Amino acid sequence: MNLSNTIGISASGMDAQAQRLRVVAENLANQDTTGSTPGADPYRRKTITFSEHIDDDTGVSSVDVHDIGQDMSDFQTKYDPSHPAADAKGYVKISNVDSMVEMMDMREAERSYEANLNTMQSARTMLSRTLDLLK
Repeated sequence: MNLSNTIGISASGMDAQAQRLRVVAENLANQDTTGSTPGADPYRRKTITFSEHIDDDTGVSSVDVHDIGQDMSDFQTKYDPSHPAADAKGYVKISNVDSMVEMMDMREAERSYEANLNTMQSARTMLSRTLDLLK
């Protein structure tokens, strides 16, 4: 494997983690969203999955976003009969976004992004030094 492949692999990892951070940000921004009509579903947490992509020409594997799906876990409910989205019993469905889970996902994505960035910078430094030696 050459160093330019390393840079490409790191770039794909950074792109995947950036998309993961966007999903986390969307989840956190909508965690307090409820339905607008009685019994309506609130915002449903989004999830992201990755897949391996192997380049046929070089045989190098990288990461791609496979799917942005939805967390199908049950919604919590709270009693608030004055809320416009309350059902006949006075309960309102609350989003299934857990801010602690989202914060952990955010930290993990941040660290993965940083690791890929450091790998890319190291490969660029090695390429630069190799070119200097060849002069």
